[in-house]
Amino acid sequence: MSVHERFSNLNPSAVKQNKNAKLPFETVSELKLNPFNDQIMKVFSVSGDGITFEDFLDMMSVFSDRAPQSVKAEYAFRIYDFDEDDMISQNDLKMVIQRLAGKNSFSEEQMQHMIDNILKEADLDGDKKLSFAEFEHAIFKAPDFVNSFRIQL
Repeated sequence: MSVHERFSNLNPSAVKQNKNAKLPFETVSELKLNPFNDQIMKVFSVSGDGITFEDFLDMMSVFSDRAPQSVKAEYAFRIYDFDEDDMISQNDLKMVIQRLAGKNSFSEEQMQHMIDNILKEADLDGDKKLSFAEFEHAIFKAPDFVNSFRIQL
């Protein structure tokens, strides 16, 4: 199935009327259970209020098996940078952990311990946050990252 057919299947009547239709985020079934679905849509939606075929194509390209790891890392960084300050701060890391494990899965002490361990491993300049270069360096050391950041096409 082509990517355009897949996009069309999200809302056949809307896409039949307008090939450049902007569809609600909720129509992308692959992301319904993803704990980062709102962030993914925010990163890939140019307009911020729906997803066009071009947005969908960009997203599917990045999540494909064929996308280079550096491209996946770039988009993952943007998805995990909740406050959009071009750094992954301790608060961003906390949000990532909470979304992966559940909001009340860890005590504040346990959460801080995990964040400290992540920073100890990845924060090369010691500023208590991750730049893109530090994030990318850490990701390249994690081979499972590529498998977890994809959607089957």
